[in-house]
Amino acid sequence: MESTTTARRTEDIALDLLKFVAAQANVGSKGTGATGFGVTASAKSDDQVTHLLELYARCRQAVEAPIK
Repeated sequence: MESTTTARRTEDIALDLLKFVAAQANVGSKGTGATGFGVTASAKSDDQVTHLLELYARCRQAVEAPIK
């Protein structure tokens, strides 16, 4: 049971790191408006979700990396 608690803790830390990085880099925030250059809102949303998931994976790797 202890490993489940530890795993959950690293996930929480990674999520907090994701929130911090995303806020600082304006990742996942709404745009200022449509530009009209053929990029649909759903495609843009899909890209944002993909970037957030990739960023979360990188945050988990950083949190779970052994300390040297």
